[in-house]
Amino acid sequence: MEVFVNRKPVGVEAPMSLADLLAREGIPAEGVAVAVNNRVVPRAEWPATPVEEGMKITVIRAVCGG
Repeated sequence: MEVFVNRKPVGVEAPMSLADLLAREGIPAEGVAVAVNNRVVPRAEWPATPVEEGMKITVIRAVCGG
């Protein structure tokens, strides 16, 4: 199946959780916020959130500075 991470297509084997996908893509759990289909998903819900065909996943990294 295919999902989109920051608008880039990513092939995914089913079943996989959001936490598994982020780890596989090398995205750290700390310092990021994740939205699925424009809905923010709390970090505590990542392991229980199944990845589904066509999901649009947006990862926002926190950046220090001013």
